[in-house]
Formats: sequence, C-alpha cells, structure tokens
Amino acid sequence: MNSKILVELIVPDIEKTYTIFIPLNKKIGNVILLLCKSIRELNNNEDIISNNACLYNRETNEIYQPNQLVKESTIKQGCNLILM
Repeated sequence: MNSKILVELIVPDIEKTYTIFIPLNKKIGNVILLLCKSIRELNNNEDIISNNACLYNRETNEIYQPNQLVKESTIKQGCNLILM
C-alpha cells in the first residue's frame, strides 16, 4: 500500500500552485503544519501563511478537520486542495 498520495495544492495568498505528495497516515493538522513550513522555506522564510491555516477541497468546498487522518478523509489521489 502506498503511504502517500499526489495532490495539487493551491495557495491563494501567494498565488502559487504546487504538486505535492502528502502522507496518508498523518493527521490533517500535522500535514497543514508541514505544508506551511515547506512553503515558507520555498519563499525565503517569509511568514506568508499562518500555522492556523485551513485545508479545503477545491471541488466540494469541504473544510478538512485538523484531527482527522488523511486516509479517513475525502482527500484522494489527484485531488485539488486549497491552503488558506
């Protein structure tokens, strides 16, 4: 079983889109923290995204709960997510 899935991440605050792998066995809140840290590093450590950011499904507008595991959510391979 694959432990990661490939998704498209849209970050409207910086007008960028990333194609990334996210781990299935992590809580969404932990994934958000990892994403925020990675985006900061890719953007010269500018504090452009809050650690309190939320993850949304672009197609369904679903807001993902931080305490939910990725594998138990509706996040699937090829999903379009928004980080705000």
